[in-house]
Amino acid sequence: MKSPLSSILLALMVLGPYSCKTEQLPAKPNVVIIFLDDSGWSDFEPFGKVSVETPNVSQLAAEGTAFHNFYVPQAVCSASRSALMSACFPGRTKVFGAHGPNAWGLDTTFATMGEVFSQAGYATAAFGKWHCGDQPETRSYARGFDETCGLMYSNDMWKNHPGNPEYWGQWPLKFWENGQVTIEDVDHQDQKNLTRWYTEHAVDFIDRNQDSAFLLYVPHSMPHVPLHCSDRFAGKSGKGLYWDVMLEIDWSVGEINRALKERGLENNTIVILTSDNGPWVSYGDHAGTTPFREAKGTSFDGGVRSACIMKFPGKIEEGKISDRTFGSVDLLPTLCHLAGIPLPENEIDGENVWGLISGVEGAVNPHSYYAFSNNSNFEGVMSGDGRWKLHLPHEYRTLDSAGSGGYPGKYAISKIDTSLFDMVADPFETTNVIGEYPEKAEMLLGLAAAHAEKFYSE
Repeated sequence: MKSPLSSILLALMVLGPYSCKTEQLPAKPNVVIIFLDDSGWSDFEPFGKVSVETPNVSQLAAEGTAFHNFYVPQAVCSASRSALMSACFPGRTKVFGAHGPNAWGLDTTFATMGEVFSQAGYATAAFGKWHCGDQPETRSYARGFDETCGLMYSNDMWKNHPGNPEYWGQWPLKFWENGQVTIEDVDHQDQKNLTRWYTEHAVDFIDRNQDSAFLLYVPHSMPHVPLHCSDRFAGKSGKGLYWDVMLEIDWSVGEINRALKERGLENNTIVILTSDNGPWVSYGDHAGTTPFREAKGTSFDGGVRSACIMKFPGKIEEGKISDRTFGSVDLLPTLCHLAGIPLPENEIDGENVWGLISGVEGAVNPHSYYAFSNNSNFEGVMSGDGRWKLHLPHEYRTLDSAGSGGYPGKYAISKIDTSLFDMVADPFETTNVIGEYPEKAEMLLGLAAAHAEKFYSE
């Protein structure tokens, strides 16, 4: 198999030659990040026309800005979550794919968001699915979070897995709280309570930290399969279990937003709602939706483009839809800028993109490119402004037949050659325009070659 670098150099040979305003930011703003699991880009308004209203998410969007061009660097759980926590591309951290039980995960040489904010005097909490390591040194409670609860990996890695229960049954799915196992083997009833438990912990944390700056990270287990919701929401949507689950997530967003308002913290808190990647479409009626090409587990926009809403009263415009491009690796350095705290001592890949988020006229993305990968395969780059996206030659999975009722369908394997897409004219990646814009392809191939040499040359 050709290395990414050799493929890039070959493509290059074929192609041949061819201001930021000052503002006063509040001291130590609070940070709330709600990170969903496998939510589809168009599961909520104002991203898509949905059949089930989610009024709390709609309210959050009305109070902030909906960003239509927000990207994660890899559309798989551990890689995406570790990139958010570390501001590093997976090629740097070597956290690829979805790690199983007992995995080392994100190495301790890479600071997490929890560590960065804790060292700056913030109270920190992580309530939900961690999936950045399942060893004593790499679990959430050891990575800078003062308070924690939840699962250390995906909720389908258990004895009731429909595809391989014998394999996953070797490891009980444990529920952790503040470094201790409080449920030795999570069952269906426990799964029904996950969204509620995470939310109750989040609201309680807000209650107890009204007088101190805090970082609250709520990485929900849902709507990753197996889908579960509490009895209060079962059947409530009238549209099936997936939408019942989304209604409970909407309730959770509302509870957290309401708690900030009632405690007088709204104006000094930035709230971010997004997802780790696109929908797991092989699960059919148990999966979300995206209008973009392919889905989770691919480097097409159906996998790596996530809906994102940000709210920060007086700092982020209200009721706006933005097409400015940035990525999850940029959140840590941007939040450090807002809080006036130092960046990690280790090298990172993210940049401060506050000008783009806050709507500064003429703000330019500082990145020359964003890199996309799938597992350990480096598969493409996109220009920092989001206009041009280059796929390197790679195989990818595409849906053959969808499953139903919690059982997966089947994938087929397809292949894409070196391809260039104009993401403004063609956001669905349908037409390869490499022959029309060889200079753009050459530029991106050069950036891809440098990235491959730096991170994938071993």
